[in-house]
Amino acid sequence: MHSDAAAVNFQLNSHLSTLANIHKIYHTLNKLNLTEDIGQDDHQTGSLRSCSSSDCFSKVMPPRKKRRPASGDDLSAKKSRHDSMYRKYESTRIKTEEEAFSSKRCLEWFYEYAGTDDIVGPEGMEKFCEDIGVEPENVVMLVLAWKLDAQNMGYFTLQEWLKGMTSLQCDTTERLRNTLDYLRSLLNDSTNFKLIYRYAFDFARAEDGVSDCELLATPCRAGEKDQRSLDINTAKCMLGLLLGKIWPLFPVFHQFLEQSKYKVINKDQWCNVLEFSRTINLDLSNYDEDGAWPVLLDEFVEWYKDKQMS
Repeated sequence: MHSDAAAVNFQLNSHLSTLANIHKIYHTLNKLNLTEDIGQDDHQTGSLRSCSSSDCFSKVMPPRKKRRPASGDDLSAKKSRHDSMYRKYESTRIKTEEEAFSSKRCLEWFYEYAGTDDIVGPEGMEKFCEDIGVEPENVVMLVLAWKLDAQNMGYFTLQEWLKGMTSLQCDTTERLRNTLDYLRSLLNDSTNFKLIYRYAFDFARAEDGVSDCELLATPCRAGEKDQRSLDINTAKCMLGLLLGKIWPLFPVFHQFLEQSKYKVINKDQWCNVLEFSRTINLDLSNYDEDGAWPVLLDEFVEWYKDKQMS
Protein backbone atom coordinates (compact mmCIF):
# COMPACT_ATOMS: atom_id res chain seq x y z
CA MET A 1 0.00 0.00 0.00
CA HIS A 2 2.81 2.28 0.91
CA SER A 3 4.65 1.35 -2.26
CA ASP A 4 1.66 2.26 -4.48
CA ALA A 5 1.40 5.74 -2.94
CA ALA A 6 5.07 6.26 -3.51
CA ALA A 7 4.70 5.37 -7.18
CA VAL A 8 1.83 7.88 -7.63
CA ASN A 9 3.82 10.65 -5.97
CA PHE A 10 6.80 9.88 -8.22
CA GLN A 11 4.67 10.17 -11.38
CA LEU A 12 3.07 13.42 -10.17
CA ASN A 13 6.42 14.95 -9.37
CA SER A 14 7.67 13.87 -12.80
CA HIS A 15 4.75 15.59 -14.56
CA LEU A 16 5.19 18.76 -12.53
CA SER A 17 8.86 18.81 -13.39
CA THR A 18 8.04 18.44 -17.10
CA LEU A 19 5.50 21.29 -16.93
CA ALA A 20 8.03 23.47 -15.15
CA ASN A 21 10.55 22.82 -17.90
CA ILE A 22 7.99 23.63 -20.58
CA HIS A 23 7.16 26.90 -18.79
CA LYS A 24 10.82 27.85 -18.64
CA ILE A 25 11.24 27.13 -22.38
CA TYR A 26 8.15 29.27 -23.29
CA HIS A 27 9.32 32.07 -21.03
CA THR A 28 12.72 32.03 -22.77
CA LEU A 29 11.14 32.05 -26.23
CA ASN A 30 8.86 34.92 -25.20
CA LYS A 31 11.90 37.00 -24.23
CA LEU A 32 13.37 36.34 -27.65
CA ASN A 33 10.04 37.43 -29.36
CA LEU A 34 9.78 34.07 -31.04
CA THR A 35 6.42 33.18 -29.71
CA GLU A 36 4.74 36.13 -31.54
CA ASP A 37 6.31 35.10 -34.83
CA ILE A 38 5.19 31.62 -34.30
CA GLY A 39 1.70 32.87 -33.48
CA GLN A 40 1.64 35.03 -36.60
CA ASP A 41 2.88 32.18 -38.74
CA ASP A 42 0.19 30.03 -37.28
CA HIS A 43 -2.37 32.78 -37.94
CA GLN A 44 -1.22 33.23 -41.55
CA THR A 45 -1.22 29.51 -42.05
CA GLY A 46 -4.75 29.44 -40.76
CA SER A 47 -5.71 32.29 -43.06
CA LEU A 48 -4.22 30.51 -46.05
CA ARG A 49 -6.22 27.45 -45.17
CA SER A 50 -9.46 29.41 -44.81
CA CYS A 51 -9.24 31.74 -47.88
CA SER A 52 -10.38 30.80 -51.39
CA SER A 53 -7.85 29.58 -53.92
CA SER A 54 -8.10 32.72 -56.11
CA ASP A 55 -7.68 35.09 -53.13
CA CYS A 56 -4.76 33.12 -51.80
CA PHE A 57 -3.14 33.15 -55.27
CA SER A 58 -3.44 36.91 -55.56
CA LYS A 59 -2.03 37.43 -52.05
CA VAL A 60 0.84 34.98 -52.35
CA MET A 61 1.89 35.43 -56.04
CA PRO A 62 3.88 38.60 -56.97
CA PRO A 63 2.44 41.01 -59.67
CA ARG A 64 3.04 39.87 -63.23
CA LYS A 65 5.61 41.92 -65.10
CA LYS A 66 4.76 43.30 -68.59
CA ARG A 67 6.42 41.53 -71.43
CA ARG A 68 9.04 43.66 -73.07
CA PRO A 69 8.44 43.87 -76.81
CA ALA A 70 10.84 42.14 -79.06
CA SER A 71 13.16 44.33 -81.12
CA GLY A 72 11.06 43.73 -84.25
CA ASP A 73 7.84 44.76 -82.48
CA ASP A 74 9.53 47.89 -81.12
CA LEU A 75 10.71 49.00 -84.58
CA SER A 76 7.24 48.39 -86.03
CA ALA A 77 5.57 50.49 -83.32
CA LYS A 78 8.05 53.33 -83.84
CA LYS A 79 7.48 53.24 -87.62
CA SER A 80 3.71 53.32 -87.11
CA ARG A 81 3.98 56.36 -84.83
CA HIS A 82 6.32 58.07 -87.30
CA ASP A 83 3.95 57.44 -90.23
CA SER A 84 1.01 58.79 -88.23
CA MET A 85 2.90 61.95 -87.28
CA TYR A 86 4.07 62.45 -90.89
CA ARG A 87 0.53 62.10 -92.26
CA LYS A 88 -0.70 64.65 -89.73
CA TYR A 89 2.12 67.04 -90.64
CA GLU A 90 1.46 66.69 -94.38
CA SER A 91 -2.26 67.25 -93.88
CA THR A 92 -1.58 70.43 -91.88
CA ARG A 93 1.01 71.66 -94.38
CA ILE A 94 -1.25 71.12 -97.40
CA LYS A 95 -4.19 72.80 -95.66
CA THR A 96 -1.99 75.77 -94.72
CA GLU A 97 -0.69 76.10 -98.28
CA GLU A 98 -4.23 75.97 -99.65
CA GLU A 99 -5.39 78.67 -97.25
CA ALA A 100 -2.43 80.96 -97.91
CA PHE A 101 -2.52 83.30 -100.91
CA SER A 102 -0.27 82.10 -103.73
CA SER A 103 1.12 84.52 -106.33
CA LYS A 104 1.95 81.58 -108.56
CA ARG A 105 -1.62 80.29 -108.38
CA CYS A 106 -2.93 83.82 -109.04
CA LEU A 107 -0.71 84.11 -112.11
CA GLU A 108 -1.89 80.76 -113.47
CA TRP A 109 -5.46 81.87 -112.86
CA PHE A 110 -4.85 85.07 -114.87
CA TYR A 111 -3.58 83.17 -117.90
CA GLU A 112 -6.72 81.03 -117.94
CA TYR A 113 -8.41 84.15 -119.34
CA ALA A 114 -5.49 85.99 -120.95
CA GLY A 115 -4.22 83.07 -122.98
CA THR A 116 -0.77 83.90 -124.31
CA ASP A 117 -1.20 87.66 -123.81
CA ASP A 118 -0.50 89.75 -120.73
CA ILE A 119 -3.99 91.18 -120.73
CA VAL A 120 -7.51 89.81 -120.31
CA GLY A 121 -9.51 91.03 -123.28
CA PRO A 122 -13.24 90.97 -124.14
CA GLU A 123 -13.42 87.22 -124.77
CA GLY A 124 -11.51 86.39 -121.61
CA MET A 125 -13.62 88.89 -119.68
CA GLU A 126 -16.81 87.21 -120.84
CA LYS A 127 -15.55 83.80 -119.69
CA PHE A 128 -14.33 85.32 -116.43
CA CYS A 129 -17.77 86.78 -115.67
CA GLU A 130 -19.38 83.44 -116.48
CA ASP A 131 -17.01 81.54 -114.17
CA ILE A 132 -17.58 83.80 -111.17
CA GLY A 133 -21.33 83.80 -111.80
CA VAL A 134 -21.75 87.53 -112.40
CA GLU A 135 -23.35 89.30 -115.34
CA PRO A 136 -21.07 91.86 -117.04
CA GLU A 137 -23.57 94.64 -116.26
CA ASN A 138 -23.65 93.83 -112.54
CA VAL A 139 -22.40 96.69 -110.40
CA VAL A 140 -20.06 94.34 -108.53
CA MET A 141 -17.95 94.18 -111.69
CA LEU A 142 -17.47 97.93 -111.42
CA VAL A 143 -16.40 97.55 -107.78
CA LEU A 144 -13.96 94.78 -108.78
CA ALA A 145 -12.51 97.00 -111.52
CA TRP A 146 -12.09 99.73 -108.90
CA LYS A 147 -10.26 97.36 -106.54
CA LEU A 148 -7.98 96.32 -109.43
CA ASP A 149 -7.59 99.98 -110.43
CA ALA A 150 -8.34 98.96 -114.01
CA GLN A 151 -7.69 101.77 -116.48
CA ASN A 152 -9.56 100.51 -119.54
CA MET A 153 -13.09 99.18 -119.62
CA GLY A 154 -13.24 95.57 -120.80
CA TYR A 155 -9.58 94.84 -120.00
CA PHE A 156 -7.54 93.65 -117.02
CA THR A 157 -3.78 93.87 -117.42
CA LEU A 158 -1.40 91.46 -115.70
CA GLN A 159 -0.16 94.17 -113.35
CA GLU A 160 -3.70 95.27 -112.44
CA TRP A 161 -4.73 91.66 -111.86
CA LEU A 162 -1.81 90.72 -109.60
CA LYS A 163 -1.96 93.93 -107.56
CA GLY A 164 -5.72 93.91 -107.14
CA MET A 165 -6.17 90.19 -106.51
CA THR A 166 -3.32 90.25 -104.00
CA SER A 167 -5.06 93.03 -102.06
CA LEU A 168 -8.23 90.92 -102.11
CA GLN A 169 -6.25 87.74 -101.30
CA CYS A 170 -7.95 85.96 -104.20
CA ASP A 171 -6.00 83.47 -106.29
CA THR A 172 -8.83 81.20 -107.48
CA THR A 173 -12.32 81.53 -108.91
CA GLU A 174 -13.82 80.08 -105.73
CA ARG A 175 -12.10 82.63 -103.52
CA LEU A 176 -13.32 85.51 -105.66
CA ARG A 177 -16.86 84.13 -105.55
CA ASN A 178 -16.63 84.13 -101.77
CA THR A 179 -15.44 87.76 -101.88
CA LEU A 180 -18.32 89.11 -103.99
CA ASP A 181 -20.49 89.90 -100.97
CA TYR A 182 -17.64 91.91 -99.48
CA LEU A 183 -17.27 93.85 -102.74
CA ARG A 184 -21.00 94.61 -102.78
CA SER A 185 -20.85 95.76 -99.16
CA LEU A 186 -18.35 98.47 -100.12
CA LEU A 187 -21.20 100.28 -101.87
CA ASN A 188 -22.95 100.66 -98.51
CA ASP A 189 -20.17 102.85 -97.17
CA SER A 190 -20.68 106.48 -98.24
CA THR A 191 -16.96 107.21 -98.55
CA ASN A 192 -16.24 104.13 -100.63
CA PHE A 193 -19.32 104.75 -102.74
CA LYS A 194 -18.16 108.26 -103.57
CA LEU A 195 -14.74 106.95 -104.59
CA ILE A 196 -16.30 104.25 -106.77
CA TYR A 197 -18.71 106.78 -108.29
CA ARG A 198 -15.87 109.14 -109.23
CA TYR A 199 -13.79 106.24 -110.54
CA ALA A 200 -16.69 105.11 -112.74
CA PHE A 201 -16.59 108.33 -114.75
CA ASP A 202 -12.94 107.95 -115.76
CA PHE A 203 -13.31 104.22 -116.25
CA ALA A 204 -16.28 104.57 -118.59
CA ARG A 205 -15.16 107.48 -120.73
CA ALA A 206 -15.47 106.69 -124.41
CA GLU A 207 -15.81 108.57 -127.65
CA ASP A 208 -18.88 106.60 -128.66
CA GLY A 209 -21.46 105.44 -126.15
CA VAL A 210 -22.94 101.98 -125.81
CA SER A 211 -26.59 101.25 -126.32
CA ASP A 212 -26.94 98.82 -123.43
CA CYS A 213 -25.57 98.28 -119.95
CA GLU A 214 -23.06 95.60 -120.86
CA LEU A 215 -20.52 98.40 -120.87
CA LEU A 216 -18.34 96.87 -118.14
CA ALA A 217 -17.26 94.17 -120.56
CA THR A 218 -17.13 96.54 -123.53
CA PRO A 219 -13.61 97.64 -124.51
CA CYS A 220 -12.65 101.26 -125.02
CA ARG A 221 -10.54 101.95 -128.06
CA ALA A 222 -7.04 103.32 -127.76
CA GLY A 223 -6.93 107.06 -127.23
CA GLU A 224 -10.52 107.34 -126.03
CA LYS A 225 -9.40 108.11 -122.48
CA ASP A 226 -8.33 111.55 -123.68
CA GLN A 227 -12.01 112.52 -123.79
CA ARG A 228 -13.05 114.78 -120.92
CA SER A 229 -16.75 113.95 -121.09
CA LEU A 230 -18.83 110.82 -120.80
CA ASP A 231 -21.14 109.84 -123.63
CA ILE A 232 -24.77 110.35 -122.59
CA ASN A 233 -25.75 106.73 -123.29
CA THR A 234 -22.84 105.40 -121.25
CA ALA A 235 -23.64 107.94 -118.53
CA LYS A 236 -27.25 106.76 -118.28
CA CYS A 237 -26.10 103.14 -117.98
CA MET A 238 -23.50 103.96 -115.35
CA LEU A 239 -25.92 106.13 -113.38
CA GLY A 240 -28.41 103.30 -113.52
CA LEU A 241 -25.84 100.90 -112.07
CA LEU A 242 -24.84 103.24 -109.28
CA LEU A 243 -27.98 105.20 -108.41
CA GLY A 244 -30.82 103.24 -109.97
CA LYS A 245 -31.66 101.28 -106.81
CA ILE A 246 -30.87 103.92 -104.18
CA TRP A 247 -32.15 107.20 -105.65
CA PRO A 248 -35.94 107.27 -105.99
CA LEU A 249 -35.78 110.17 -108.46
CA PHE A 250 -33.45 108.34 -110.84
CA PRO A 251 -36.23 107.08 -113.19
CA VAL A 252 -37.42 110.67 -113.59
CA PHE A 253 -33.87 111.95 -114.08
CA HIS A 254 -33.31 109.23 -116.66
CA GLN A 255 -36.39 110.41 -118.57
CA PHE A 256 -35.07 113.95 -118.45
CA LEU A 257 -31.75 112.87 -119.99
CA GLU A 258 -33.61 110.90 -122.64
CA GLN A 259 -35.52 113.96 -123.90
CA SER A 260 -32.75 116.51 -123.29
CA LYS A 261 -30.35 117.98 -125.80
CA TYR A 262 -27.33 116.71 -123.86
CA LYS A 263 -25.03 114.35 -125.73
CA VAL A 264 -22.30 114.15 -123.11
CA ILE A 265 -21.82 114.76 -119.37
CA ASN A 266 -18.65 116.28 -117.98
CA LYS A 267 -17.08 115.35 -114.66
CA ASP A 268 -18.42 118.38 -112.79
CA GLN A 269 -21.97 117.52 -113.84
CA TRP A 270 -21.36 113.86 -112.98
CA CYS A 271 -20.17 114.62 -109.44
CA ASN A 272 -22.99 117.09 -108.81
CA VAL A 273 -25.62 114.51 -109.73
CA LEU A 274 -24.38 112.37 -106.80
CA GLU A 275 -24.46 115.34 -104.43
CA PHE A 276 -27.95 116.25 -105.66
CA SER A 277 -29.22 112.71 -105.01
CA ARG A 278 -27.87 112.80 -101.46
CA THR A 279 -28.97 116.26 -100.33
CA ILE A 280 -32.09 117.35 -102.22
CA ASN A 281 -35.53 116.27 -101.01
CA LEU A 282 -37.70 114.12 -103.24
CA ASP A 283 -40.14 117.01 -103.66
CA LEU A 284 -37.20 119.31 -104.52
CA SER A 285 -38.38 121.73 -101.83
CA ASN A 286 -34.86 122.50 -100.60
CA TYR A 287 -33.33 123.04 -104.03
CA ASP A 288 -31.78 126.49 -104.37
CA GLU A 289 -31.93 127.71 -107.96
CA ASP A 290 -29.44 130.44 -107.12
CA GLY A 291 -26.98 127.93 -105.74
CA ALA A 292 -23.84 126.60 -107.37
CA TRP A 293 -25.59 123.74 -109.13
CA PRO A 294 -24.72 123.13 -112.79
CA VAL A 295 -27.20 124.21 -115.48
CA LEU A 296 -27.98 120.56 -116.17
CA LEU A 297 -29.62 120.19 -112.74
CA ASP A 298 -31.36 123.59 -112.94
CA GLU A 299 -33.01 122.39 -116.13
CA PHE A 300 -33.92 119.05 -114.57
CA VAL A 301 -35.67 120.74 -111.62
CA GLU A 302 -37.58 123.07 -113.93
CA TRP A 303 -38.56 120.20 -116.21
CA TYR A 304 -39.69 118.02 -113.30
CA LYS A 305 -41.84 120.77 -111.73
CA ASP A 306 -43.52 121.45 -115.09
CA LYS A 307 -44.13 117.73 -115.44
CA GLN A 308 -45.83 117.57 -112.05
CA MET A 309 -48.05 120.58 -112.81
CA SER A 310 -49.20 119.27 -116.19
